[in-house]
Parts: sequence; structure tokens; C-alpha cells
Amino acid sequence: MLLLSLAALVLIMTIIFLAMVRVTVERQVRGDLELDMRHSLLTFHNLRQQRQQLLLRESSLLSELPSLKALMTTSDSRTIADAGAEFWKLSGNEFFSLQTPEGQLETYYSSGSPLTRQSVSSALRESIDSPESPHLFVSDGKLFEISSRALTFGSGEQMTGLGYVTTGYALDEKVAREVSDAAAAEVVFVVDGKIVVGTLPQALRQELASSQGDLLRRPIESEEMRLGGERYLASSVQLQPETPTGGAVQLVVLKSFGEAQQILTKLNRMVIALGVVAALFGVALSASITRTVTRPMESLVAATRALSGGDFSPKIREEGAEEVRELSRAFERMRSQMQKTQQDLLAAERMATIGQMASSVSHDLRHYLSAIYANAEFLANPSIPAQEREELLEDVRAGVQGMTDMLDSLLVFGRTGLVLQLQPESLAALIERTIGTIRSHPDARGVELRVIPVPPVTVHVDPKELRRAIYNLLLNACQAANRGHASPWVSIDAALLSKGLRITVRDSGPGVPSTIRDTLFNPFVSEGKQSGVGLGLALAKYIVEAHGGSLYLEGSGFGNTAFTITLPGERILKEAPCLTTEER
Repeated sequence: MLLLSLAALVLIMTIIFLAMVRVTVERQVRGDLELDMRHSLLTFHNLRQQRQQLLLRESSLLSELPSLKALMTTSDSRTIADAGAEFWKLSGNEFFSLQTPEGQLETYYSSGSPLTRQSVSSALRESIDSPESPHLFVSDGKLFEISSRALTFGSGEQMTGLGYVTTGYALDEKVAREVSDAAAAEVVFVVDGKIVVGTLPQALRQELASSQGDLLRRPIESEEMRLGGERYLASSVQLQPETPTGGAVQLVVLKSFGEAQQILTKLNRMVIALGVVAALFGVALSASITRTVTRPMESLVAATRALSGGDFSPKIREEGAEEVRELSRAFERMRSQMQKTQQDLLAAERMATIGQMASSVSHDLRHYLSAIYANAEFLANPSIPAQEREELLEDVRAGVQGMTDMLDSLLVFGRTGLVLQLQPESLAALIERTIGTIRSHPDARGVELRVIPVPPVTVHVDPKELRRAIYNLLLNACQAANRGHASPWVSIDAALLSKGLRITVRDSGPGVPSTIRDTLFNPFVSEGKQSGVGLGLALAKYIVEAHGGSLYLEGSGFGNTAFTITLPGERILKEAPCLTTEER
């Protein structure tokens, strides 16, 4: 009797426990599904936002293509239709169109079955009215998201409209599947209450369309339904309100209860099984875990914390289960390897610093040696008058002095970094001396050096270092000008800004190759030069930034490449009273 009573008590307690678990799990499942629904909509929003940003960038890039603008200036529909296909292929999108400045559709292209011209034309009118935001439209059962940009020529009051370019992608089965996989739910896109595309089977689409009209026509945060005999939690969000040419666009996400129901069934079985074995093995399991896992793991955690703080000294004893001992041995190997790697990295960094320093010395010494060598050649000519010999000798002395100053600066730099010897200096005199030095370089022969009148200002700079930076820019410009097809020329001009000073060096060369524009100011970057190791621009940028300024590529095109130095206003000590500050 007592055994039966105990059995009945255990049975009742088990039933009560299972009922409580079921109710709790049901609530938790619904809460988790609602949370998943919100995450699903957020996932689609993020995915769509990424696609929209990409679409806006693509349409913006297409609108800046000179060849596309040139095509639209023909105003010939047949020519635009024939040549537009190449730009469609270039965009790589499923939809592409060109419109006149009045918004009339010239030509359009789409992947798959052809679209109705009238529906496309209506959608494009709405898209060009709001070019900063993509637009959804439906044509012949296909849903597209498009973005339009204006094609213009000129700027300001002289700007002329050439038309519009529109590009877009299809919200098709592939996109729906991507959203479904990312959200782990079924999704459908609905336009004006009609399902256009989605991941639901056709039979379930028809059932959803016939029984859930409100869900397909207005936003609903959460609603439970049955489709095909299975429970779903559904939510809908409006992607685009109703427009004059089309109905509202909705996204409907459906999360199935099926997986949660399977989990609940398995949980019921596990609860019964665990209730039987938990009491038998609980105490023994706890003692075993404490002896074989917990203590060794605490030792591992302590050693890991010490390692994260840079302390390699703590040792780990191999104890506990075999897996824990293997983990301890792996940790010891990792710590030894990390210590060795750290030492190797420090050694490699020292060697790299030495190599860069040696390259920098070689690069700058070559500048001075070129001037000394050229003047020495002139001195060897017995027909040169004595006065000119004195001037040439003075240039040689200046070159030797420059090399000495550079080596002295290098020694200081090796200890404390670049130390500027700031002093007042006439900007015109500084540029004039730099031009005089560059004229004697072999790469400057045959290059017309143009000096735009320099503002009569005094600047507080390190003259030798700033001359070196400007010299590097002029030398690069001369080398580039010699590679151009036109008569080579290099110009330098300076102007006062409202917040400082600007110095610009231009050349008639072919421009900076696109392959190195992003890394142009990094050390050892060079292309198209017969000599040099690619340190000139890196050193120039380093010197200018040490003065608190900046060096950048202002523009690069065939026959007009410009590098600009900007110095802050604190470097200007004196301005001419009649000089007007201008903003460039």
C-alpha cells in the first residue's frame, strides 16, 4: 500500500511538473518567437539598407560617367537604346533605364521576361521625384527596388540637365530565400494585398491570401494563425506606402511553431528520464567533476588571466582528467610560442626600422649628390669665368652642408623622432632657394619651372626640413612631367587661406596611376620611375605633418596633377598689409 501511495505520489508530481513545464515552455516559446520575429524584421531591414546603400552608390557612380553623359547629349533615341545596353551590363543589376530631362522614358532593360513600358514609365516618374531614396514598383508580377540619379553637365548656374539614369535589382525568389535564411522564417512580399514573391509553397500562399486579408494590407505586430494544419506566428511591416501608380508594399514574416513543438515533446521525455537518473548519479557526478575538472580549470583560468596581462611566469600542473591535462599541455605550448613570437616581432621591428632609416638616408643623399655632381661637371670646364666658378663652388658647399645637416637630423631623429628647428623665414626666399636647388638636378633639365608670385609673408618653420619636403614634391613633379607627351612644365604657387597657408605643386605629367593612389604616401611606393625607392612623398608628408599641416593629392589628370601642402595659421608670423586673405 505504501509502495502504491509512493508510486501515485510520484506519478501525480510528475504530471504536475510536466504541466507546469508545458505552460512555461509555451509562454517562453511564444515570447521567443515574437523576439525572433522582431529580429527577423530587423535582419531584413539591415539587409535592405545595405542593398539600398549599394544601389545609391551604383546609381551615383553611373551618373558621373562621362561616356554616359556624352551618350545622353546625342538626344537620339535609337543611339541611346543601342548603347545603353553596355551601361546596363556594366551596372550588373537586373534593371536599368535612361530618361530624358523631362522624365520621359528613353530606354530600359531588365533581366527575365520583358516589362510593360507603361508601368515602368509611371514608376520612374515617382523615382526621379525622390532621387535620394530607393523606390519599389511592380510590373508584370515582378517586384523591383530602383534608384534614380540626374545626369548633369557643368556646375552652379551653368549646370545643364542631360536626363536621368535609373538602376535597380529584383526582389525575387533568390532575395526572398536570402531573407528567409537570415531570419530563419518564411517570408512573402505583398503588393496591394496580393502575394508577389516569397518562400511559402504555392498552396500555402493561396490559403494565406484567402484567409488573412488584414495581414496582407496593413502592418500587424503579431498574429497567430494556421496554415496547412501547422501553427504560425505572423508579423507584417509596410515597406512602402500606397502610391498613385501602385498599392502599398508589405513584408510578411511567418515563424512556425513546429520546431518549438518538437522541442517541447523531447523536453517532456528528457524530464522523465532525467528525473530517474538525476537522484542516482548526482552526488557521485558532483564529486567526480570537482576532483577532475574544477580545480585544474581554475588553475588554467588563473594562468590565462596572467598571460593576458603579459605575465609568462605562472606554471600549470598537469592534473585531472586526460582532456584537462592535454589542455594544460596545449596551453604551455601556446605560451612558449607566444613568448618566442613576441621576441621575434621585436627583433623584426628593429630590423625594419634600421632598413627604413638606411633607405631614407640613401634617398636624401642622392638629392644632394646629384647637385654636387652636376656642379662638379661645370667646374671641370676651363672656359667658365671665375665668378661663375665661385657660384658653382658655393652650390657644392651648400650641398655638402645639406648632407651634413641631414645626417645630424637623422641622429637626433634616431633618438627622439623628428625635432624641428623652428625659426622665422621668408616664404619667397625659401621657395626661391628650393627652385635653385632643383634646377641643378638632372631630372629637371628641359623642364620649364614656373613660379607664381609668392605672398610676402614670414613663416615660423624649420627651413631645411620644409625645403626638403618641397624639393621632394618638385623632383617628383619634374620626373612625372618628363613622362608626359606635351612640353614638360612644373609650377609652384602659394596662397593665404582663412586658416593658414597653402603651397601647391603642379605638373604636366600623365597623372598618378590609380593602382597606387590609395597608398601613395606610404614608404617604398613607386611606379613608372627609373630611379628612387619611393620615399620622397612619405618623407614630405612626415615633415609637413610635423609642422602641424597636411599633404594630399589635390587632383590627378593627364597634363594637370597637383599636390598641396597646407600649414596652419600659427605658422604665419607676418603678412603684407595690403594682402587679402582668400578661401580656397
